[in-house]
Amino acid sequence: MKIVIDSPPRTMMEVYKMLPEGTLAELVDNILYMSPSPVFNHHNVGKAILRKLLEFEDTGKGSIFSAPFDVYLDETQNAVQPDLFVVLNANRHIIDTKGHIHGVPDLIIEILSPGNEKHDLVRKKALYERFGVKEYWIVNPDNKLAMGFALRDKAYQLIAEDVGLVKSTLLQASFTF
Repeated sequence: MKIVIDSPPRTMMEVYKMLPEGTLAELVDNILYMSPSPVFNHHNVGKAILRKLLEFEDTGKGSIFSAPFDVYLDETQNAVQPDLFVVLNANRHIIDTKGHIHGVPDLIIEILSPGNEKHDLVRKKALYERFGVKEYWIVNPDNKLAMGFALRDKAYQLIAEDVGLVKSTLLQASFTF
């Protein structure tokens, strides 16, 4: 496929939107971060959690998505590709069925990869908190430690820290992996 560029991009968001489909990249506070594909443990843990989340989707209460899939938290400086995320029916309007997500998912799960711990534990946690993601889970695929945070008074509070278990208060469901 030949890509024709009419004019050079003027913003980082324009650069982001020009990346080839499937590129593992995120735009956080107008800084572009790229990463390699996930390692074996990351992939397997993600697959196990996704299976359980799809059972939740079968209840008809929301939609489940997995990376790589763009989530435009805003239209100018922040676009991410969470490993797994949930959009509940009340927020279904953020789903562009011919494109991507434009808005804030209700629940996000990030699975750590070698070299990205700070990105998920600090940078993206602060970003998701600022944008109002109701529940954020960070999973370490090596020891299966899952840490869950819920938004309370505009700040994340630790709600769970379990091994091999995501226990979502928002979804009122537990997912073992």
